[in-house]
Amino acid sequence: MGEKSKKGGWCGWIIALIVAAAAAGAIVVLVMKKHKDSSSDAASGASEKKYGDALKIAMQFFDVQKSGKLVNNKIPWRGDSAIKDGSQEKLDLSQGMYDAGDHMKFNFPMAYTATVLSWAILEYGDQMKGVGQLEPAQDSLKWITDYLINCHPKDNVLYIQVGDANADHKCWDRPEDMTEARPLIQINASTPGTEVAAETAAAMAAASLVFKSKNSGYSSNLLKHAKQLFTFADRYRGTYSENIPEVATYYNSTGYGDELLWAASWLYHATGDQTYFDYATGKNADSFGNFGNPTWFSWDSKLAGTQVLLSRVSFFNSKVSNSDTLQEYRKTAEAVMCGLLPKSPTATSSRTDSGLIWITQWNALQHPVASAFLAVVYSDYMLTSKTKKMTCDGNEYTPSDLRKFAMSQANYVLGDNPAKMSYLVGYGDKYPQYVHHRGASIPTDADTNCKEGWKYLDSTEPNPNVATGALVGGPFLNETYIDSRNNSIQGEPTIYNSAVIVGLLSGLVSTSSVVQSFT
Repeated sequence: MGEKSKKGGWCGWIIALIVAAAAAGAIVVLVMKKHKDSSSDAASGASEKKYGDALKIAMQFFDVQKSGKLVNNKIPWRGDSAIKDGSQEKLDLSQGMYDAGDHMKFNFPMAYTATVLSWAILEYGDQMKGVGQLEPAQDSLKWITDYLINCHPKDNVLYIQVGDANADHKCWDRPEDMTEARPLIQINASTPGTEVAAETAAAMAAASLVFKSKNSGYSSNLLKHAKQLFTFADRYRGTYSENIPEVATYYNSTGYGDELLWAASWLYHATGDQTYFDYATGKNADSFGNFGNPTWFSWDSKLAGTQVLLSRVSFFNSKVSNSDTLQEYRKTAEAVMCGLLPKSPTATSSRTDSGLIWITQWNALQHPVASAFLAVVYSDYMLTSKTKKMTCDGNEYTPSDLRKFAMSQANYVLGDNPAKMSYLVGYGDKYPQYVHHRGASIPTDADTNCKEGWKYLDSTEPNPNVATGALVGGPFLNETYIDSRNNSIQGEPTIYNSAVIVGLLSGLVSTSSVVQSFT
């Protein structure tokens, strides 16, 4: 699960995997040819169709992960589950989405998923609509935001987790057959969790823009919750994984300053209220902005996303574009872009031999895909504003250069890699068959419980159910992938991986300008 640690008897197979991967990597080095440059198809109709086809597949994983009483269920092996979640507090927390291959609802990454999915819809809704995916994206977003609203019953109370992670990970069963207890964890004024409250505020503010013309009442309700949660997050500051230590095993936070800036930026876009702009560009920016130091965009770190999002203001809002701090956001966003471009003097060396951004062994694809999403967004800001170039340590680069980088990462995911396999389940002729996912691994007619289902984890047969649209963790640094259900490092998908791949593919469906205002 992302960069999270696992408990239990996994050490032996981890060592075996690493040894096997090293051996396989040696073979790959001997036989592989130089990885071809995939940028030559930069504006071809065939390439754009490929991304549209992949987008249709990627969107389906959100349906795979839905909890609660399903509506218009399109996944034949899924059914209603967790319908009593929240009942002990007289709340309906049945909706939302399971985090990964397990049955946990971790709100920190789930809210990030909603924020990124909202951003993708706002930037590329027309492209989604062109391939019939706008309505599915909106429906999946609302499935999360309905849940997040119910998680916020009082101004200064937010439920942030459903399920006991330790107990959940001692079971291997279908979500429809769960019998284990589903306890709740909340943050409040005495036990604050600023980053989760702020990320949830960001998600609701961004989603309020998505639904503004479609459902104005729902949009207003989201914005009301977003404002309340931002005030709560800011007034009662504290790191949630320090105040609630049991959450640190799976989604430990490295700090909350980035989420405060991220949430304020989204609230500014949603309201136009100068107060939020001043928050993001005032003393809090001095404290948390980390200007001039590029970072990676992820469920835990929102600075790069904030820098790109506020660059949008710099590009398109002449009333505030001369703000010195706003220019610092944009300069740092460009430093992020310069680090991504492979020929830039400041290019990161954190790449595989074939050019995939590679930062961490666990869930390796989250960073290249998120980075590529930011790159295509920034390239479109440049294109729309008629900004012809940016400078990286004296060298000039164009929006096309950023788009080519984004395409290279997408193409790698879709099969243009040494393994010649797609890491997006259901796309192409070759993709992982042993995805680390409970529901996909157990036949729908199996009569199992918490303990009896473990035989399906260890089965040598491919998954009986295809987790269509799952973006698995991805390759090791030596570009090998071990397709084993026990290999959660490489084989477990997450909903936040799905959010960034949906955003990236949507941006690549066609080359076009973005709207200059979300409102």
